[in-house]
Amino acid sequence: MNVAKSGYRVFSANSTPACTELSKKITEVEIKESVRGQTIFIIQTIPRDVNTAIMELLIMAYALKTSCAKNIIGVIPYFPYSKQCKMRKRGSIVVFSAAFNNLQCKLGLTHIITMDLHQKEIQGFFTFPVDNLRASPFLVQYIQKKIPDYRNAIIVAKSPSAAKRAQSFAERLRLGLAVMHGEAQCSESDMADGRHSPPCVRNTIGHPGLELPLMMAKEKPPITVVGDVGGRIAIIVDDIIDDVEDFVATAEILKERGAYKIYIMATHGLLSADAPRLIEESAIDEVVVTNTVPHEVQKLQCPKIKTVDVSMILAEAIRRIHNGESMAYLFRNITVDD
Repeated sequence: MNVAKSGYRVFSANSTPACTELSKKITEVEIKESVRGQTIFIIQTIPRDVNTAIMELLIMAYALKTSCAKNIIGVIPYFPYSKQCKMRKRGSIVVFSAAFNNLQCKLGLTHIITMDLHQKEIQGFFTFPVDNLRASPFLVQYIQKKIPDYRNAIIVAKSPSAAKRAQSFAERLRLGLAVMHGEAQCSESDMADGRHSPPCVRNTIGHPGLELPLMMAKEKPPITVVGDVGGRIAIIVDDIIDDVEDFVATAEILKERGAYKIYIMATHGLLSADAPRLIEESAIDEVVVTNTVPHEVQKLQCPKIKTVDVSMILAEAIRRIHNGESMAYLFRNITVDD
């Protein structure tokens, strides 16, 4: 637990050493005092054991609430389960966000600071303020300072849905843009999600005078690259890198098209399962992620993984919230596409 001279408190969860390390970078001075009437910040990074980390956060919030803390603010750089935001069959969309919101409200949290939500619309599920910070300025700075001859680079979106984010990077860096389109193969989950419905056979049961036009099943073409990457440095940008098969396949195609170096820039480096090994054996030259998610073990397994520190913007957000200052400064030059 840490305290500043103004009297607010910052608590660090103990889920991982990385969480404690991030907390130390944000604050200093360890003390033990009453929290009555204080504004409390709980810093919680999300490791692989997601549910344990969530329960730790909620239990800490409840303990602080019952100790008469005035405000309890969760600093959750990576918001868990945020990628579950697409409807499959008749399933609900971001159902966990709504449930998590209710739990946080009842157990005491009054505000959340997070970074690069997978879908910004998730903020609408919360009944209290959510500050969604951006990591893109740090990643852009890394490109400018750490990638030699970056002006000969081209920003790549690995799918059309990632094009807006890639376009934002391209405009800031004054670089070209390429988009990957199509898919390698159709998985079983895609067959069941309604992509190939309605069936090609007309339904003869219905109103005698009603004839609906026959709808053709969707089918994506093989993967192609829209844009010239020959003789260029390809920089793939995304918000989350977890299972890396898609990134590895994209890198191979970019190599075939003439890209001589391939970088991946992502905010949250989950890097699950065999991701470090696959990256090490792939055509990818470097994977750059921030320290919103613990990934020390993955870095030991794969030297290609690099880390960008974003503790500075989290510390500034805490300071501004405590002092009642505007958060607009942290979003300067940030567009809705970031």
